Amino acid sequence: MVTSTGTLPSLLLGTLLTFTSGALGANPGLVVRITDQGLEYVAQEELLALQSKLHKVTLPDFNGDVRIKHFGSVDYRFHSLNIQSCKLLGSALKLLPNQGLHFSISDSFIQVTGDWKVRKRILRLDGSFDVKVKGITISVNLLLDSEPSGRPKVAVSSCSSHIRDVEVHISGDLGWLLNLFHNQIESRFRRVLESKICEIIEDSVTSELQPYLQTLPVTTEIDHLAGLDYSLMGAPQATAQMLDVMFKGEIFSRDDRFPVAFLAPVMNLPEEHSRMVYFAISDYAFNTASLVYHKAGFLNFTITDDVIPPDSSIRQNTKSFRAFVPRIARLYPNTNLELQGAVISAPCLNFSPGNLSTAAQMEIEAFVLLPNSVKEPVFRLSVATNVSAMLTFNTSKITGFLEPGKIQVELKESKVGRFNVELLEALLNYYLLNNFYPKVNDKLAEGFPLPLLRKIQLYDPILQIHKDFLFLGTNVRYLRV
Repeated sequence: MVTSTGTLPSLLLGTLLTFTSGALGANPGLVVRITDQGLEYVAQEELLALQSKLHKVTLPDFNGDVRIKHFGSVDYRFHSLNIQSCKLLGSALKLLPNQGLHFSISDSFIQVTGDWKVRKRILRLDGSFDVKVKGITISVNLLLDSEPSGRPKVAVSSCSSHIRDVEVHISGDLGWLLNLFHNQIESRFRRVLESKICEIIEDSVTSELQPYLQTLPVTTEIDHLAGLDYSLMGAPQATAQMLDVMFKGEIFSRDDRFPVAFLAPVMNLPEEHSRMVYFAISDYAFNTASLVYHKAGFLNFTITDDVIPPDSSIRQNTKSFRAFVPRIARLYPNTNLELQGAVISAPCLNFSPGNLSTAAQMEIEAFVLLPNSVKEPVFRLSVATNVSAMLTFNTSKITGFLEPGKIQVELKESKVGRFNVELLEALLNYYLLNNFYPKVNDKLAEGFPLPLLRKIQLYDPILQIHKDFLFLGTNVRYLRV
């Protein structure tokens, strides 16, 4: 059973384009896929970010001289250049297979104002000007790579910009003189602006995007017992429609990281395109978590009389147990009992289409509590139960809930004779339903954190169960505040 409830390129791409060298060619535990819809959203956000940045850019002054027939040489200087308005229109972000990304902007407009000065011997005049820059196109290729630390590296591999038309309007005394060589001035403006646009983009990648990607953690702390390895296992795999990035997706012990004896299965991802981003989470991620918590003893438990309801007719002592273990009361009259339980091996979560399940195999040993704190073993039980699992999504994490089935109890060893274990099932069922499973479910409610960066919100999710993996599709929203 499954239920569900979640940019700036630096944010979304930081989630998707982090990669490190993999270990032994293993399969990933987590795959993040970005679709055309996701790329379109990134392109729109980058357009807004670049447009905002252009408004704050200081354009360089430029000067020169020109000879005018019958007038001689004139020195000019254009200064205090400000971008008054900027409208960046069509944008696109496309995949470059085996390379990276191609970002483009077309049919855009910038208006620049400023002041001019002219000097001719002792003659000095000034005025203002207005420049309309039309038909701006920008083309940028981003190269994606990784550093030895396992964090991402991004660089501009090529950048070009082209301006279709520049119109300069000059006012002030002798403005007519400058208009005589407006073609040369417009050509200078075109070269300055085309160069400045690529400079802005390259600076943005170097000073903003790359440092931001460096903040991505290779590991994330889950709690005092476990951490999550987010290192990636190879370069992004790009096709014409989507980009897949492979994370290790392994949960490990923070105290003593041990090698995992099994590999993640191959995940055959469905061809879904209705959401911007998809997360494919292998059963490997969940089952490595099971290993960690099992080894840490989180699944061990002790049943004593104080966990039995006060109004229960069954108490945790030999007098009460006499009804179904007759010899125990004769051998140990009026003696308290303690049951110590443990899950024998780490339970494996099984994924099949539309269904999640697991099976828990427990061993429970009973002790009589003798004087001087001596515990003497009296019998040992085997307890098996099938468990259905439910996963939900809560904007940033995958959370879980276990629904236990009927338990099966078997007597494995006894020093107090054979007895009917079915009479013990009520006691064990009560404890497991009211103590053990709530403890496990509280831990599952803390959730499996997805590799998200700050200011990213996921919404409109769909959650599917496939063979060996969970498939979460969602749209992405960048929170500007």
